[in-house]
Amino acid sequence: SSVIMDNDVDQALVDRYRSGDREAFTELVIRYQRPIYNAAYWILRSADDASDIAQDVFLKVAERLDEYDSHHKFFSWIYRIAVNESLNLLRRNGHQECLDDEIDIPGPDSANPESLATDAERARHIQRALMDLSVNDRTVLVLRHFSDCSYEEIADITGFSLAKLKSDLHRARAEMRRRIKPYAGVGYEV
Repeated sequence: SSVIMDNDVDQALVDRYRSGDREAFTELVIRYQRPIYNAAYWILRSADDASDIAQDVFLKVAERLDEYDSHHKFFSWIYRIAVNESLNLLRRNGHQECLDDEIDIPGPDSANPESLATDAERARHIQRALMDLSVNDRTVLVLRHFSDCSYEEIADITGFSLAKLKSDLHRARAEMRRRIKPYAGVGYEV
């Protein structure tokens, strides 16, 4: 299921929060905590850093909610904050953390025990390939494939033109295909 939320529900929660209902903010945090954490993790490659970013994002959202323009989708706005905060942290650190094995890896929604081993193996290969990409390529792939954003939404989040975005995605997918080709038998298509 997509992490992209129902914008009408988001807008209603924002309106409630702006009217002084603090409980509405808690509901926004609950709705977006996991998607924001996941997006930050895939960019940062560190569970600790992703947790820090998720906290920072919600602090910024609380501070800036008056600036939020409801002509934009709320999730585009909050994702833009998350992506920018993640990229800023990468720049500040000047290095990239090693893989964290404890992370939830996006994979097929499968409760079938026979396929779990294959899913785990496939997820490891995908994760390794994804983490070897440049930060830029990783970011656009994460937003497109793991967060189910449209091209227009990713352009809105990243500030890229549609032409640059499509070119970047094309290159990033080709690079992913090249990296996971040795594991093609595990059945993942980019």
